[in-house]
Amino acid sequence: MNYFMLAGTSSNVGKTTVTMGIMAAFKKRGIRVKPFKTGPDYIDPMFHSFVTGEKSINLDTWMLDENTIRGLFHRRLTNEDLGIVEGVMGLYDGHSLESDIGSSAFLSKTIGAPVILIIDGRGMAKSGAALVKGFIDFDPNTKIAGVIINRISSDSHYQLLKEMIEAYNDVTCLGYFPNNPDIVMDSRHLGLVPVEELSDFREKADKAGELAEAHIDLDKLLEISGHAHTENTYCDPFEGYHEKYQGLRIGVPRDRAFNFYYDDNFMALEKAGAEMVSFSPLGDKRLPENLDGLYIGGGFPEIFGAELAENKSLMADMKSQLEAGLPCYAECGGLMYLTNAMTLLNGESNEGIGFLNGNTQMTTRLQRFGYVNIKANLGEKPIEIRGHEFHHSIVETQEEIPTAYVISKKDRTWTCGYQKKNVLAGYPHIHFYSNPLFLEALLTKALNHKEGKK
Repeated sequence: MNYFMLAGTSSNVGKTTVTMGIMAAFKKRGIRVKPFKTGPDYIDPMFHSFVTGEKSINLDTWMLDENTIRGLFHRRLTNEDLGIVEGVMGLYDGHSLESDIGSSAFLSKTIGAPVILIIDGRGMAKSGAALVKGFIDFDPNTKIAGVIINRISSDSHYQLLKEMIEAYNDVTCLGYFPNNPDIVMDSRHLGLVPVEELSDFREKADKAGELAEAHIDLDKLLEISGHAHTENTYCDPFEGYHEKYQGLRIGVPRDRAFNFYYDDNFMALEKAGAEMVSFSPLGDKRLPENLDGLYIGGGFPEIFGAELAENKSLMADMKSQLEAGLPCYAECGGLMYLTNAMTLLNGESNEGIGFLNGNTQMTTRLQRFGYVNIKANLGEKPIEIRGHEFHHSIVETQEEIPTAYVISKKDRTWTCGYQKKNVLAGYPHIHFYSNPLFLEALLTKALNHKEGKK
């Protein structure tokens, strides 16, 4: 069994580009690469999946306990696979000062992954050695097994940095990526632009793979990644739901406008017996037939607002079915789509579904960012679950709409999770494995709706 983590000294050090290149290079060698992403990111896993042809899995040590993390990780790997985990932010950036939970370092220790540290080599010589030494000494329990240097100007510059780093640290430099504008990814307000919107991504991925093959010691990297086989004894909690929810049809919008989903949330639905039926709010004229519920993830509906608004037949069908009681769970972009309109910073406004009497206004300032604790009032007792928020918009309601979520972060508390009929729509993104009772409550609504139609 082989796996390792690629982690950076900070954000914007080039982790995704380096990761993309190394994944592409190993795949070209005929190795089956299984990709993973630290934390709650949605866009990087899209890059991983495009390059490897395999689903990329989010491993978030704040939303999920360590046993669940190890279970979800190891069930994806066989002895023939190479697992590559991309880190988040800087190696030690986590939930708080008091805890490393949520950080790449904490995940690496949870799953026993050696860390390959990526540094930005621009404008450095001996300082590179000090930088690496600081990361190694900061937490001796974090196994930093190698260094890759990004944005190098020349081979001689790399050789100088390699000599300095290895002279002061018991670590091997595994190679470098040259400073090459041809492989830089485009960005927007929520980070990198998703792969489906990049017409030249195949060229970027191929080029990054060529650079990795030319400048990274892939054989040494493969050697570092070796592990003894680990028997996975994880018991998936959703398998116990299979008989109860078998045959539920859940509609899931999946296109350029809606593509922020944790793949393990789909796995949870499948394990619970539900059938997911994909559709496109951009292209399909009606919802799929005989749905028992909707799961509308996040994405960039505001970017495609004009196209979404043009599809009036789909919007009318969705609103009609929601008004008639079709259960729906919506996150962030899904919430925005359910309002009357989405208004951009330039004043352009595009019609939404209009199920929730309110308007979405995009904002220049990030409204919420980071992990949150949620008490969801979906039954007799509140369901406590952890989530993540990241949005540049606010929803201003024109009427009183009951909420199901009481959300807290440190000393702040607010409400969200609008409830109307059988719809629950809020800004938090939720990983179903954080607390299986949350998905059970949603599926029970879908089951009751299905049985009520008989």
